[in-house]
Amino acid sequence: MAKQNSKPDMSVRIGKIRMKNPVMVASGTFGYGPEYADLVDLSSLGAIVVKGISLKPWQGNPTPRMVEVPGGLVNAIGLQNPGAGKFISEYMPFLRKYDVPVIVNIWGRTVEEYAEVATQFEGVKGISGLELNISCPNIKEGGIAFGTDPKVMRRVVSAVRRRTSLPLIPKLSPNVSNITLFARVAEDCGADAISLINSLPAMVIDVKTRRPVLANVVGGLTGPAIHPVAIKLVWEASRAVKIPVIGMGGITSPNEALEFIIAGATAVAVGTANFTDPSTSLNVIKGIEKYLAANGFASARDLIGKLRS
Repeated sequence: MAKQNSKPDMSVRIGKIRMKNPVMVASGTFGYGPEYADLVDLSSLGAIVVKGISLKPWQGNPTPRMVEVPGGLVNAIGLQNPGAGKFISEYMPFLRKYDVPVIVNIWGRTVEEYAEVATQFEGVKGISGLELNISCPNIKEGGIAFGTDPKVMRRVVSAVRRRTSLPLIPKLSPNVSNITLFARVAEDCGADAISLINSLPAMVIDVKTRRPVLANVVGGLTGPAIHPVAIKLVWEASRAVKIPVIGMGGITSPNEALEFIIAGATAVAVGTANFTDPSTSLNVIKGIEKYLAANGFASARDLIGKLRS
């Protein structure tokens, strides 16, 4: 228990990554850092997870790419990015100015692409870890997502593990019947942690035109609407593995973040809320610290998995 009038220790570890607090910003919602630098004190964050990076530049999907819905957003950005080389040369010099771990979200369309993009970041100063986006369609397997077939997932995680010494964090898909199976596959393949959840498949129709709102027709639902789903899956996954779990999905205030930690997450990621209120992550950090102090917890680590039956 925390001593009276002492501040709780907010630090946590994700593999070899030491975070000053358990709050990071989720990939795809915070750009590459400079976009939010005038709005958020980047050094106050636990970690920055940058927008997904592929081996070569990628244009993403045609517009419109995003639509607001009750309880969140449906988006189909299509993983637009400048490619690994340009990200390293143009964005890493900026990110290295801040005392905050940088985790790069990576993706590919084949197992070989995943492994090759991972090698691009080996030895790059300032990069603390890799988050593996396994929700991409595998073009050699008829479009099946890497993260929805345990055998395919095992191949890609193992391939990347062999090619990098950086902490590896597969980002699990919620679109599976048994999340514990996929969590265990990640652990068996040498992952240092897992993050979840990714977006839920969704679609919005304009009733006036009777056409899909998104140019891509379907997209991914994020925001408060998916939060209870995310809590349930984080709770299940954390009970199945010994490696740390990073929870995300619908965090808009300290309470949602605390739910994830109590359910078993070591750290959390603020996502969609960054679009509506860039200060959300900082408010969540302050709220977690206040909760720990008020409830007698000496550290954020002491709250992990403390769900009462």
